[in-house]
Amino acid sequence: MSERDSMVCRACGKLERASEGYPCEDCGTFICQICSMRGVTRCATCQALQDAKTGHAPADKPTGA
Repeated sequence: MSERDSMVCRACGKLERASEGYPCEDCGTFICQICSMRGVTRCATCQALQDAKTGHAPADKPTGA
């Protein structure tokens, strides 16, 4: 019998070890360690809400130019 200790990162969507991650600063969902090391502190949903509130475009989708 094997146990699974994995969760889907709510920022990048990858399946990672749950013990190697951090909670979203707004809602508490799982953010993987790689995303955390890259400076991601919010899940994709919370980041989209934050961007909508502040009027900023998502970093991975530049506007115009």
